[in-house]
Parts: sequence; structure tokens; C-alpha cells
Amino acid sequence: MQTWQFLKFVRSKLIPGFHVLALVILLCGCIQAGYAQGGAPPASAKTPGVAPVSPAPYEDWTTPDLAKSQLPVIPPLAGEKDDYADFTRELFQVQWRPTDPIDLYMIRPKGVEKPPVVLYLYGHPADTTRFLDENFCRLLVKNGYAAVGFVPALSGQRYHDRPMKEWYVSELQEALATSSHDVQMILNYLAKRGDVDMNRVGMFGQGSGASIASLAAAVDPRIKVVDLMDPWGDWPHWMAESTRIPDNERSAFLKPEFLEKIAPLDPVLWLSRLKTPAVRIQILNFETITPKAAKETIAKAVPASAVLIRYENSKQVHDALLLGKEFDWIKAQILPAGAGDAAKDKVANKVEDKAKDVAPKQSN
Repeated sequence: MQTWQFLKFVRSKLIPGFHVLALVILLCGCIQAGYAQGGAPPASAKTPGVAPVSPAPYEDWTTPDLAKSQLPVIPPLAGEKDDYADFTRELFQVQWRPTDPIDLYMIRPKGVEKPPVVLYLYGHPADTTRFLDENFCRLLVKNGYAAVGFVPALSGQRYHDRPMKEWYVSELQEALATSSHDVQMILNYLAKRGDVDMNRVGMFGQGSGASIASLAAAVDPRIKVVDLMDPWGDWPHWMAESTRIPDNERSAFLKPEFLEKIAPLDPVLWLSRLKTPAVRIQILNFETITPKAAKETIAKAVPASAVLIRYENSKQVHDALLLGKEFDWIKAQILPAGAGDAAKDKVANKVEDKAKDVAPKQSN
């Protein structure tokens, strides 16, 4: 029985007054089912007397590359707009999955027509509250840069309509793949807007956000600079020792079938393939969410040209990040148009010198 025949049959059996709601629920279920985790995209529907429709929504969770997926773009909804003396902040809701609208903050400096842009992605379980802080936003746009903020899948406002047993780590394949696709879809959106310089795009990621940033940068050359702070990765070691995982759940994440499913999305695999012109990785040796063995594997995977910084204690991190200095490096790599190579090198060297003062264990 074809889908259209099935729907007609169901409607004929439903109690009058309830058929519309039931059909909506059924259709939503059919659409959601279209987001497969691998294999070939579903074929176009062919209904007698009706022109063929475009292929059903489909998303490939086996790769961070968006090319194999088909995500229809729903027109974004504009929300609040805040106007300050030196910047504007807009909230948009972008969406390409039926049940996963994304709150996207667009923060732009005033007086700059097409500023360079940096995407900021903090890791699970972060929310978007930081982008509501006026002083934080001012640091992001300092010296003429636009900023875009959002959260990964299954985090913050994006965690809903799920049983509590389903969370970021238990659904890690989905979280990593969809969030990596989100980065590319957001870049598509920014390009369509046309009000930022898409030749000067950077991305800052922290924790699981850094993992996603590494995956996205490896498959999307539009990202010219990537700054990774303590990324998650090396999944066998991470699952065995990470303090993020409750002990009563750990055994499930060490099963071969679970590890096999997330193996193609291990940042260690993709870091070695990075062609991004400028890469920095900051490792917090004292943090235990990513275990020591995993940190070392990740550090060895980054390109030889990458800047590697290690922090041994929280004071070093505090001193390095004081007054928003954590964003100086990435901005130095994507200076506004008109700044020459000499100016870029001067700023970059100055930023690295500051890092050496607080984190002596640095290598290039």
C-alpha cells in the first residue's frame, strides 16, 4: 500500500473531528523518519495525478560533510533586536529539521559594512545565555568583528521532547553529525545574508563545541581560522575515563557497537586532515572531562603548523583569558580587509607572546 493510500485509509477510520490532528501527527512522524542515519536518500514520492515532489529530508549521520544530506531550509524567524552604541544584537530562529529550531545570535559592530565573522560554539551542556551579556558581546565585536553564537544539538534550548536517558553522549553520533552540518548550514545562511565578509571566517569552539569545530573545518574550506579549546575526542579513551559520564552508564558507551558508530566522527581522525590555514589548540591539562590519554592523542593529531598551548592550572587559564584575550588570536588571523601581512604578523606575534607568559608549554 502506498503512503497516500494508507493516509486515505487511516482518515476513513478516524473519529470525525480528530482526523486533522491525527494526520498532522502522522505526517510529522513520516517527515522525521526521513532523517536516516546512512544509506541512500529516499526516492521522490510519486502520487497518481500529482507532480513528483522533491526528495524527502535526509541527513547522513556517518559524516560531518553536509554534501550527502538534504536539509530543506525553513525561512528564518526574526526575534529580538537590541541596539547599543557600538553594536547590534539580533536573535534569529533558523531551522532545517522539523523538530529542531536553533536560536542564532548575530552580533555586529557598528560602522563596519562587511566585517569578518567568527562563529562561537561552546560545548555541552552550554546554553546561549552568554550572548545576552552586553559586556561579553562587546568583547566579541571589539576591533570590528561580527560574531555568531548558537549551541550544539541536544544542548540548551535544543534539548527537548526526549526521554532523560537520551542525552548528548548517549546520542553522540547524532549530536556530532547534526551540529557539524549546522555549522555549514549557518555559513550558507550568512552567505545569503551578504552582510559579513565570507572570505574572512573563523570559528572558536570549546569542549564538545571544539570537537564540532574541528569536524566542520575539516570539510568546509570557508572556515579560514579555527581555535579549539580542550576538544573532546579519541572516543575509546574518552568513554573509558571521562568524568562527564556517570559510572552507571559507562559500560554502554564502551560496547563495540557504540564505539563503531561514533568512530567516523572522531576529531582525531579529522584533525589530521585539516587544511585550515590557521589552527590553534588549547589543552587544559588539569581538566578531567577529556582524560589525559585522549588529550595526548588529540595533540599529536593536529597539523604540524598548528599553535599548541597547554595550561597546567586554572590560574593560567584565568590570566590568559582575562578581559577577553582568548579571542585576540583568532581575530589576529582574520584582520579586516586592508590590513597587510606585516600588520597581521605583528598582532599574531603579540598575542602568542602573551600566551607564552601564562602558558610556557607552547609549541608550533
